[in-house]
Amino acid sequence: MHAPDDPTGFIRANTRLLPVPHAPEIRLHVADEATALWQRTEDELQTIGLPPPFWAFAWAGGQALARYVLDHPDVAAGARVVDFASGSGLVAIAAARAGARHVIASDLDPFAVAAIRLNAAANAVADRIAAVSGNLLETDPGVDLVLAADVFYERDLAEAVTGWLTGLQAKGTTVLIGDPGRTYLPRDRLECLATYAVPVSRSLEDSEIKRSHVWRLRP
Repeated sequence: MHAPDDPTGFIRANTRLLPVPHAPEIRLHVADEATALWQRTEDELQTIGLPPPFWAFAWAGGQALARYVLDHPDVAAGARVVDFASGSGLVAIAAARAGARHVIASDLDPFAVAAIRLNAAANAVADRIAAVSGNLLETDPGVDLVLAADVFYERDLAEAVTGWLTGLQAKGTTVLIGDPGRTYLPRDRLECLATYAVPVSRSLEDSEIKRSHVWRLRP
């Protein structure tokens, strides 16, 4: 596993295209027990110049939010959508599959941007998903729906994201959040729409089934 100067080639070489456990209609390039990437330690990843590969896994909150959007396509049908901190692109793909007009899948990691493009193509929705690396915080992306999953794990980030989402919601944007109980989730601002038992890897989470929720940000 050499320094990943070619993100797309690196992803193809070090992942497998597999169905998402809680949204098997969607397939993602993921790291699993059969791939070398799964076995790498954090130190080894830093040595080869790879940021933490959050894009290489289907996280619990994202699986829950994707499942909700697929089961309630009216939420996204015809909408302009942002999938914030998109990672693998799972939730963006679900929105496109549900009939979204256009989806911006944003992530600061260039490897995530490459993964989003690969995964969108693998699910035949590349024409409706734009993978971007810009920081959307403090901007108004001018969309109807913002989707955010697994983003409330760090205090400063959670505060910034909550403030941004609250501002967009006040302008009429619908905000849906997928989260399995991360520490800094602003629960007092949220209405629970659905709860799922999501299969995850014990090496990523503290159990093999993670109780995960979909929330709507309240006015």
